[in-house]
Amino acid sequence: MMDPRWLLRMSQWARNPPSGKRVILVFAIIAAALAVGLIEWLGYWPDWATAERIPRRF
Repeated sequence: MMDPRWLLRMSQWARNPPSGKRVILVFAIIAAALAVGLIEWLGYWPDWATAERIPRRF
């Protein structure tokens, strides 16, 4: 079920849409995240940029 707060947020966006710069910024962030994901999925992600799990000490 959809949260009613999303309906309120959508109505506010319809009344006061974001500026063009903000839309471009959001799409640029989404594109950068997709590019990093694609690079990692293709296997071109460098080993030095991969996090390693550290064993826990109890």
